[in-house]
Amino acid sequence: MLPLTPQRPASPMKTPLALAALAAVLLAGCGEKTPPAAAPKAQADPLAVSAGADLKARLALGTPALAEVRETLRVPGRIEVDETRLARVGSPVAGRISDLAATVGQEVRRGQVLATLNSTELSGAQLGFLKAQSQRLLAARGAARAQQLLDADVIGTAELQRRQGELTQALAELNAARDQLKVLGMSEPAIRKLADSGTITSLTQVVASISGTVIERKVTEGQVVQPADSVFLVADLSSVWVVADIPEQSSGMVAVGESVSTEIAALPNQVLHGRLSFVSPTVNPETRTVRARMDLANASRVFKPAMLATVLIKGKPQQRLTVPAAAVVREDNRDYVFVQNGADSFRLQAVMLGQEYEGRRVVREGLAENARIVVDGAFHLNNERKRRALDGGA
Repeated sequence: MLPLTPQRPASPMKTPLALAALAAVLLAGCGEKTPPAAAPKAQADPLAVSAGADLKARLALGTPALAEVRETLRVPGRIEVDETRLARVGSPVAGRISDLAATVGQEVRRGQVLATLNSTELSGAQLGFLKAQSQRLLAARGAARAQQLLDADVIGTAELQRRQGELTQALAELNAARDQLKVLGMSEPAIRKLADSGTITSLTQVVASISGTVIERKVTEGQVVQPADSVFLVADLSSVWVVADIPEQSSGMVAVGESVSTEIAALPNQVLHGRLSFVSPTVNPETRTVRARMDLANASRVFKPAMLATVLIKGKPQQRLTVPAAAVVREDNRDYVFVQNGADSFRLQAVMLGQEYEGRRVVREGLAENARIVVDGAFHLNNERKRRALDGGA
C-alpha cells in the first residue's frame, strides 16, 4: 500500500478571502447591484444674488451716464528752493580759508563777508599791477621828455613816436592788470588804495551775492578752495516751490494755470491752494515723469525745503462715463457694481473706477455704457448676497 500523504490545514489568510469571493458570486446570482455614487451638487455662483419683492423695492436701477468731470490727480511732491532766488557763493581766487564768518541758517545781506581766505595768487596779481603802474609812469615821463627834446630839435619825430608807443603799451598792460584784480574779487576802491599805498595783501573775502539764508556751507577753516568750488549756498526763502513729478500717462491732463491744492505732511489740517506756474516741456527719460511746480509765498519761513507734500491737480473738464458713488461696492480692495442679468437676478461685477467727482465715479474699465446696474441700494443687495453665502446658498 502507498503511504498516505498528510493533508495540510487550510491557511487562515486564504479562508476569509475565499468566503468573500463566494459571497460576491451568490449576490451576483441573486441580481443585487451596488447603488451608484451620488452626483456632486452644483455650487452656486458666490457673486450672484436674486432679490425678492421687498428687497427689489429698495433698489433703484439705471445705466452709466456721460458726465463732464474734472479728475483730480494725486501725486507726491516736495518743497524746493526757488532756483531763481538761489546763489552759489564761491571764491574768485584760489586760496586757503583763514576765517569763516557765516553758519548754516544765518540770515545774511548782499555784500556781507562770509569768509576770509589767504591767496598767493592774489598777492602775485597785485604785484603785477604795481609793476604795470610803475612802467606806465616811466613811459609817461619818457614820452614827455621826448616831446621836450623834439621841441628843442635834439631828437627826431621817430624817437618821439617810439616813446609814445611805449606809453600806450604800458597803459594797456596797467589796464589788463587792473581787470585781473577785479576778476580776483578786488573792488575799485581797494585797487585805488593799492595804487596809492603800494602795499600788497594776500587776504581776500568771500561775500554774499544776494540777501537770504545760508542753507549750506561746504568748507571748513583751513581748507584750500579753487575758483570753481562752491563755498556757500544762499537762498531767499521768502518764496519757495512746490514741485511734483507727474506720471507720463497723466501728463496730458495738466497745464500751466491749472488749479492745484497742496497738503504738507508736517503741517496737518492745512490745505494750500494755487495754480501751476510751470510744466516741463520734456519727459524725464529715467523716471518717465513730467516736472510741474507751484509758487508758494513763504514770508514766515514756515515752509522748509525738502518737506514732503501731496499735490492734487484738477485736470481739464472731460466727458466721461460715470456711475453714482452709491452704486459702488468695495470688496477686497476692489470696486464692484451689481449688474442686472434677469428680472430679479443680479451679479457683482468687478470694475476699474477713477476718483469721485461730485458724487460720481469715472468708469475706466469693466462696464458697458448700456449695462443695467443698481444705482442705489447696492449696499442692501450685497448684504443679502453675503447672508445667503453664509447660509450655503439657501
